[in-house]
Parts: sequence; structure tokens; C-alpha cells
Amino acid sequence: MYPRSFEYVSPGSLDEATSVLASTEGAKVLAGGMSLLPLMKLRLFSPDVLVDIGRIPGLSSIEDRGDHLAIGAMVRHADTASDSLIGEHAAALATAASWTGDVQVRNQGTTCGAIAHADIAADQPSAALALGATMVAASAGGVREIAASEFFVDTLTTALEQGEILTEVRIPKQGGGSAYEKLGRRGGHTDYAVAGAAVWLDVSNGAVSSARVALTGVGAKPTLAEGVVEALVGTDGSDAAIAEASERALEGVTVLDDLFGTVEYKAHLAKVMTRRALQQAVAAAR
Repeated sequence: MYPRSFEYVSPGSLDEATSVLASTEGAKVLAGGMSLLPLMKLRLFSPDVLVDIGRIPGLSSIEDRGDHLAIGAMVRHADTASDSLIGEHAAALATAASWTGDVQVRNQGTTCGAIAHADIAADQPSAALALGATMVAASAGGVREIAASEFFVDTLTTALEQGEILTEVRIPKQGGGSAYEKLGRRGGHTDYAVAGAAVWLDVSNGAVSSARVALTGVGAKPTLAEGVVEALVGTDGSDAAIAEASERALEGVTVLDDLFGTVEYKAHLAKVMTRRALQQAVAAAR
């Protein structure tokens, strides 16, 4: 199926892009297009104007800025997956990016695009949430920072406002270890997650000193599993402690059933993936 007719704009600067978005009702940002274009072809979404940011300089790099890594709006999934800095400081995100879509999608789609799209079963939003990322949004009115914990609002809905572009994602260089685990809809790690868990944690003096755990695929949005953290911090991070903490993965989470799993099945998977990711993160932190 073909999309409805639309106007295509390819600005040469960020200021030009934000100006077009501010002055044009119904305009939508196009980066990799791996989520947007299929929706348009199915006519589930029909923007009047596409603002392609692919030719804007300075948006395609991963930078080390001392206390954090900055991932630009046009950094592809494949680049996030293979970058040595991401692998060292944000292994959960590197893994999530490597399990996003197929080869074609990873070479065309962008990390910022996946995070801005906020699909309930996507991989990278939960990793960004567990890693304590900060989202940087630019508009004609200026630039603002949004904590990952406040960014994901609901299904396919973020805190980005009309006219804003997610220009970069900042990942703090916080030490510790991180990991991501999921079961994909076609088994293994392919396709969207039936249930997945991203973890970041730190270990000090033999005990888990701090942690964040985020779930994907089970609820209406990427969600922090606060109960797991409450149960795990202060323990020795043993398999027994991890197993006990993982049982609290669904506290405060409304699990949604769909074609890929019942509530009971997804709840079980969420606990299993949380346990596996925690074990990997503890091993990495030590």
C-alpha cells in the first residue's frame, strides 16, 4: 500500500528543521524511518509534512564527553551495537541495539528514533531507562533535557512536545555493570520482545549498592521495576538473592496480554529475563 500524499522537506541545519516544525502544523520528523514509513504505508498515520533530518551535520556521532556518552539523532542501531564506548559503559544498550530488527533495520534505523517511537515491545527504550539516560530535545524555543524516568509516558507516547526533535541521548558513565535479556516473538532474540529486562547495577564492598531494572514488552510502556531494586540492593548479589528479587519484577506493572502471550506467560517471562539480566550485570560489575 502507498501512503497518502505529503510534502517532503530536507533542511540543512537543526535551526531550519526546528523552524519548519514550529511553523508547519502536522509536520513529523523523519530519521531512519523504520517505524514511521510502515505506519504511513498502512495509512495508520498520515502526516502532512515530513522533515528529514538525515542531512543535518553533527547528528551522526557517538561522543565521549567525560561524564557521559552522547548518541546523536542519526546514529544507526548497528553503530550503537558495535561502538566500543557503548560496549564498555552501556552494555545493555549495545545488546539491545544488536537485537533490534534485522540487518537492514539495524543499518537504517536510529537509536534515537527507536527511543522517540517508544514501542511497548522495543529493546532500546528499556535499556536507556535502566541506564538512567537523559534525552535532549531541541525546538525553535531552545533545548531541554528530559530524564528517561519521565520520558516514556504511555503507549507510543513520550514527553516530547510538538515541534521538538530528540537530538541526542546521553548515557552516564557510572561504572558498575549492565545487561539486557529478552525472548523475541519468533523465539530467541529476534523480533520485538514478548518480554525483556534491562539492568544496570553497581557492587561495592561485596554488596549491590545501587540498581535500576526496566521491563519491556509486558506493559503499556517501558517501566522501572522498583520492587526488584528494593529487594536486591544491600544483598550480596548471589543467585539466591537475585532469584528472590526477580519475583518482584511485576510489582506496580499492569501486564497486558496480546497475540504473543497471556498475562501469566508474560509475567513468568519477565521474571526469568530479569533474573538472567541481573546475573549478567552482577558478573560484569564485579
